[in-house]
Amino acid sequence: MWRTDRTRLDRKRPSRTPRRLRVSELIPVAIILAVASGCIMLSVLTLAQRADETELDQQRRLFANALAARRAQVILQTENVATSNVAVQRIWAGFDPTWTHVNVGLRLKTLLDLSYAFVVDPLGRLVYAQRGGESVDPETLGPALDEIATLIDDVRARRQPPLGEELEPASIDPVTNIMRPPRAERIQAFMGRPAIAAAVPVSAKDASLDRPMGPAPIIIAVSPLDGEFLGQLGQRLGLTRLRLVDPGSEPALDHEFTVVDDGGGIVARFAWQRSKTGSRLAHNVLPFLAVAFGCFLLLGGFLFRYMRRTAATIAAGEDRLRHLTLHDPLSGLPNRTFFGERLSNLIEEVRLTGSLAAVLSIDLDRFKDVNDTLGHLVGDALIRAVALRLVRTLRDQDLVARLGGDEFAVLTTGVADAGALQVIAERIIGALRAPFRIMGHSIVTGGSVGIALISRQSGEAADIMRCADVALYRAKNDGRNRACLHDVAMDADLRARKELENDLREAIERQALSLAFQPIVTANGERTVGVEALCRWQHPSRGEILPSQFIPIAEHSELIFPLGDWVLRQACLEAAAWPSLSLAVNVSPLQFRRPDFVDVVERILAETGFSAARLELELTESTLIGNVEDTTAAMQKLKSLGVRFALDDFGTGYSSLLYLRTFPFDKLKIDRSFVGNIENATDAAAIVHAIVSLGRGLGMKVTAEGVETAEQYLFLRAAGVHMLQGYRFGRPVSAQLMAKRIAEELSRGMPPSPLPALAG
Repeated sequence: MWRTDRTRLDRKRPSRTPRRLRVSELIPVAIILAVASGCIMLSVLTLAQRADETELDQQRRLFANALAARRAQVILQTENVATSNVAVQRIWAGFDPTWTHVNVGLRLKTLLDLSYAFVVDPLGRLVYAQRGGESVDPETLGPALDEIATLIDDVRARRQPPLGEELEPASIDPVTNIMRPPRAERIQAFMGRPAIAAAVPVSAKDASLDRPMGPAPIIIAVSPLDGEFLGQLGQRLGLTRLRLVDPGSEPALDHEFTVVDDGGGIVARFAWQRSKTGSRLAHNVLPFLAVAFGCFLLLGGFLFRYMRRTAATIAAGEDRLRHLTLHDPLSGLPNRTFFGERLSNLIEEVRLTGSLAAVLSIDLDRFKDVNDTLGHLVGDALIRAVALRLVRTLRDQDLVARLGGDEFAVLTTGVADAGALQVIAERIIGALRAPFRIMGHSIVTGGSVGIALISRQSGEAADIMRCADVALYRAKNDGRNRACLHDVAMDADLRARKELENDLREAIERQALSLAFQPIVTANGERTVGVEALCRWQHPSRGEILPSQFIPIAEHSELIFPLGDWVLRQACLEAAAWPSLSLAVNVSPLQFRRPDFVDVVERILAETGFSAARLELELTESTLIGNVEDTTAAMQKLKSLGVRFALDDFGTGYSSLLYLRTFPFDKLKIDRSFVGNIENATDAAAIVHAIVSLGRGLGMKVTAEGVETAEQYLFLRAAGVHMLQGYRFGRPVSAQLMAKRIAEELSRGMPPSPLPALAG
C-alpha cells in the first residue's frame, strides 16, 4: 500500500513542485506573523489582567469603605441615642421600659434599620431587648448576652471616672462641651450571622449634669451584615451577586473578601462576582486576531488534511465499532460483554494479589410499572437517568454496567470488609430512592442490591454472578430497597422459596385457598357493619402459611393477579348472603396498576351479582406512587359504579395530604401500630386524634384496626372513630361462623346496620 502511494505521488511530482516552492516562501512570513500575533495577544491579555486587578482593588476599597462607613454610622447613631440628659433619667436613674422602647429601640430601628437593640443595666443584666422593631422579653434573647459580653467588657474597661474625679480631656468635645462617653464597636458573629455591634454607655450631653452612682447602663445596637443590607450595598457599589459565603464553602470564580476581628479570627467571608471589564474588552479584540492567525494556520494545515483525515476516520471507525460492541446504546454504560471480560480479569487479579473485590447486582424496583403506565419512552429516559446517577454515586475506579432491562451491575475493588460493601450498597440505594423528574413526571422508584464477594476461593465469573443474583433475589423478597450479601444459606432459601412459589401456583389453580372474614363494628362495639376478607392458605404438608409469607412471593412472581382475582370473586360470592354488611377487600399495588383492573372488578361484580355499593377496596399509599392521572381515572371509573375506597395503614407511609386531596377516598384506616401504642406512647394517641380530626374534616369515615383491649376501645370511641376492627370484637373466621354471628345479632333484636354513607 505504501509503495503504491509512493508511486502515485512520484507521478504527480512535476505539478507539486511549484506549490512546494510557494509554501517554502511563505514560511518566513508565517513566522513573522506568528511572532507578531503572539506579542499582540500577550499584550492584550496582560493589559486586560492589569485592568481586572485594578478594578478588583477598587471594588475591595469600596467595600471596605462601605463597611467602615456603616460601622461609623452605627456607633454614631447609638451614641446620639445614649448621650442624652433624658436617657440618664429614664434609663440610669430609673428604668422606664416604654420610654426606652420608643426612644431607643424604635429610634435605632428607624435610623439604622437595625435588627436588634439591647440595654444592659449596671449589673450586666439584659433589661430591654428589641428584635425587628418589636420589644421582646429579654429572657428570650438571654443567650445573645454571651455573644456581646466582650463588647460590654470593652466599654467597661473605658468606663467614665467616678464622681469627683476629672474627666480626661478626650472625653469632652472641646467645641461643643458635650461629653463623649467611652464606646466600643466591632464586627463579630451574632446569632450565627456576621454583624456590626456597637455599645455606648448612657451619659449626659452636659458634662456638669449629676450622674447616678456606679457604672452606667449600656445601649447596644446590632446591625447584621447579610440579607437586605448586602443587596442594597451590592446594588449601590455595583458588586454583582454580593453575598455571604457559608463556612467551609468556596465561591467558584468569585472574589472573596474576609473580615477578621481584633484577634485575627475570621468573622465573615463575603463574595461577589468579578466583572472583569478588561477581560471582556480583550475578548472583543482577541477573536479578530485569532481569526487572522487561524487563517494562516488553516492554510498551512490544509496540506496535511487529507492524510490526517483518512487516518482519523479509520481510527474513529475502529473505536466506535469497539465502543458499540462493548457498550449499551441506551445508557452509554458498558454492556454485559464488557462487564464479563472485566470480571474475568478481576478474578485473576484477586487470585494473584489476594485482595478483595465484589460484584453488586442492582435491580430497579417497580420499573415494569413505569413502562406499563407511562410508556417505554419514559422508561428509557429513566434508565438513562439511573445510569447517570449511579456513575456519579460511585468512585471513578468502580465499573458500572447495564446488563439489560432494568438490571445494572457494579465491580468494585479495594474492598476492606463486608461492612464497607454494605456502605457502598446503602449509598446506591439512597441515590436511587430519590425521586426522578422525567418528562414532567415525578417517578419514585428504588433499587435492590445483591452483593457477591470475590476472593481467592471464588469460582468463575458465572458462579459469582449467580451468587450476586441469589443475594439480589433475597433483597427483593425481604422488602426491596435493601442490600443483601450472599452466603451459603441463601441458596437453600432460594430453593425453598421456589418450591413455595410452585405450591402457591398449584393451590391457586386448584382453588385450595380459603377466605376468613373479620368483623368491623360500630363505634359502640354493638353492631357489625362490615367484614374484611382475608386470604388463608392451609398447606397439605407445611400447615398454615401466613399471608406475610406467601403474598410477597405472589407479588414477585406475578401470581398476585390470579390470586387477587380469586379473592375478590370468592369474597363477593360468600358475602352475598349478608346484604346488610359492607365487604372490604385488600388490593395489591401491582394488581391495581393493571390496565384492565377496572374491567376485572366490573366483570366480577356482574358475574357474582354483588352490589358495587357494598364493595370497599383497600389501597395502601404505595399504590398511589407513580402515574397520578391513570390512578385517579381508574378510581373515578370504579366510583361511578358505586365502589368505595379506603386508604389502608394510614400514617405508616408518606401520609401525604396530597393523596387525600387528589384521590377520592371514602375512608381512612388507622394502622394497628398506632392503636397498639395508645396506652404507652403519648405521641401515638396524638396521631390518632389528628387522623380522626383530619378524616372528619375531609368528610371521610375513620376505622381503627388492631383494637384488642378495653382501654384502647374506650380511647378510640372517645376520640370519635366511626368504626372499630380487632380481636376485641372478633377474630377472622370462616363464612359459616360469620353467618352464625350475624344471626345471633339478629336474634338479640339488633336491626340490620345500614351501610356507611358515602363521603361527601
